Amino acid sequence: MTLCVTDLSFRYGSRQILDRVSFTQQEGRILALLGPNGTGKTTLLKSLSGILRPFEGSSFLDEEDLLHMNVRKKAKLVAYVPQNTNPAFPMRVIDAVMMGRRPFQGMRSARKDEQKVMELLSLLELTPFAFKYTNELSGGERQRVFLARALCQEPRLLLLDEPTSSMDLKNQLRTMSMVRRLADEQNLTVIVSIHDINLAAMYCDDFLMLCDRKVYTFGDAQKVLTGENMEKVYGVKAKMDEYNGYRHMILKKM
Repeated sequence: MTLCVTDLSFRYGSRQILDRVSFTQQEGRILALLGPNGTGKTTLLKSLSGILRPFEGSSFLDEEDLLHMNVRKKAKLVAYVPQNTNPAFPMRVIDAVMMGRRPFQGMRSARKDEQKVMELLSLLELTPFAFKYTNELSGGERQRVFLARALCQEPRLLLLDEPTSSMDLKNQLRTMSMVRRLADEQNLTVIVSIHDINLAAMYCDDFLMLCDRKVYTFGDAQKVLTGENMEKVYGVKAKMDEYNGYRHMILKKM
């Protein structure tokens, strides 16, 4: 499903966070949301997920109006994985993942719901932790649990807020590889907020760079991932090279 965002704006009181953000993202593609801390990446994801309500603008998933959709229907189309995955209270991993099936359930879970949960526990290599409590896991393991819960919703739009921030290098690659595979195989529209430019370049198709509350630039790696953009937006000097077919950033000392 194609996501079309038009003139999306958000503010806390008089403080403007997003100012008329517009872009279109095609299904089956991964969009990397880039920009320094405080530029509105998380706010944009929360506005699309329905956690926050913009004061202006629109967002449509094909013909579906995300801003005026009821909660149950949206939960079947959009899944959001937050940056902070510390649960309010500990629960078993298998129960946390099962929560992703709530939009499809009646009073009790069905056999197909249980099968979906077990499938995702296996896919994310969480089966050994199925009956452990979430507060017993590392930060990276908890992020995989919340990703499994999001995928249990069988969404058409997947929103990920720094999904690899607590992971070691191997798990960063494994997680992004899985997201890439899901986007390709299930034609998912994916938006991922990420700070690792090289990791984004390896797995993402499109890049939206935020600066000063607005879209600074949007497009493919050749257009967005340039030394000039890194200096203007991030305030760092960097050289961009091609490596194995994707852009690679080499930072220069300050």
